[in-house]
Amino acid sequence: MSFLELLHVSKIYGEGQNQVQAIQDVSLSVAAGELVAVMGPSGSGKSTLLTIAGTLEEPTSGQVLVGGAAVSKMSRADKARLRRRTIGYVFQDFNLLPGLTAVENVCLPLELDGLTARKARAIGLQALDELELTEQAERFPDELSGGERQRVAIARAVVGDRRLVLADEPSGALDSVNGEAVMRMLVTAGHRGVATVVVTHDAQLASWADRVVFIRDGRIVDQTTPPASPESLLQPGTQPGPGR
Repeated sequence: MSFLELLHVSKIYGEGQNQVQAIQDVSLSVAAGELVAVMGPSGSGKSTLLTIAGTLEEPTSGQVLVGGAAVSKMSRADKARLRRRTIGYVFQDFNLLPGLTAVENVCLPLELDGLTARKARAIGLQALDELELTEQAERFPDELSGGERQRVAIARAVVGDRRLVLADEPSGALDSVNGEAVMRMLVTAGHRGVATVVVTHDAQLASWADRVVFIRDGRIVDQTTPPASPESLLQPGTQPGPGR
């Protein structure tokens, strides 16, 4: 059953001669437990697709359903509650709160949703441990490297009872080892029934996905299922990923 559905979604920015069509008539369904990678050149509409899927932007036309509910019929409070409880985000700029430690950043959505500080901390520490960040748990974002901040943001996105995770270049600041650790964590979330959409330029990491969607000029132009040995998705000179 699809947890996320985009039905004939388009997004236009600006007016008149300054009008830009970011995405055009995009339809995409992501099932519970499915990991979908979105690939395409810069400016093709990948990030806009994510912000609309996550209710951070309204489409110009078309419909978005999350968990079977039409986003257009939700109040602002309902959307905020959906984002807090159901959707985990990984942004390119991380969006970590500078006054909170790594573990406090990870725990924040859990505490906002009513979990006790003690339970939230235990869950947060476990998520950080999976990404080899236990020693950085009490450090503040400005004391962390770019790659460490990225992993903290990913841990925050997948903790708790998230049903949908949206990640924009989650491995962009990471080396291959930590990039694979991130994908492994997203795959594990899928085993819990989490629907995941990952925007990535890295074909090797996309090979972890159940499905790869290619977007160009705001339109979905192709979809494929990575094989067990996804040489066809790799750039020359890289090694095959693990497949699924």
